[in-house]
Amino acid sequence: MLLRSIAILAAANIMNNKIAPRLGPVTSTVATAALVAMARKSGLSWKDLGFEDGRRGALAGGALAAAVAAVYTIGVATPRTRPLFHDERALSLSRARVLEEALVQVPLGTVLLEEVGFRGALYAMLRRRHGTVAATAVSSTLFGLWHILPAIDMARANPALGALTAGESPNHLDTARVVASSVVSTTAAGVLFCELRRHRGLLTPVMLHLATNSFGYLFARIAANVDKMGKVPEVPKVPGGR
Repeated sequence: MLLRSIAILAAANIMNNKIAPRLGPVTSTVATAALVAMARKSGLSWKDLGFEDGRRGALAGGALAAAVAAVYTIGVATPRTRPLFHDERALSLSRARVLEEALVQVPLGTVLLEEVGFRGALYAMLRRRHGTVAATAVSSTLFGLWHILPAIDMARANPALGALTAGESPNHLDTARVVASSVVSTTAAGVLFCELRRHRGLLTPVMLHLATNSFGYLFARIAANVDKMGKVPEVPKVPGGR
């Protein structure tokens, strides 16, 4: 059952990143339903899967989402960190596509599967067999490896962030180091999400994850607009003038 769950997650990852990204919400919804059905069939309860403490989870998740918005606001307002928000994956899209990404692709194509899959079904199955520590370690490591393909795209789409991660010039990115850093950071995030899920239920990491990703599209556009407003227009040269 556990190996089949990992196989479903791997297949969905390839589908969403390489084969049919726009169908991510459909692929992820189907994969999530399959994982939940398998977990329930194995004898896990809804509480085991993290569907508990809805009110407490919502309060904690809302506070964390507000904190994300505050950090992003400070980051965009600070000239030194603003380039980190210049992500072509967001800036190259039309307004309609940005809304689709933030309101459809991220919630259904990313957060649903990653949270219910890794912190819900996979975590619960591992926890029942091997305990909390092993469940956190294994699910978080797999969550980190899950981000290899997105990290490659990130290195190409966000030169400033890629350079920061790799410690090199944006013109000479070391993709392997970017990917490795992304795997480490998302593994650490997976540990945090597992702890939030353990103490507050699945809704808390869902809301934090959703805010982190969806707000990213909004603040990428805000950062670009701030830069445009801050540019001083060049004075046209008068022919023959000095």
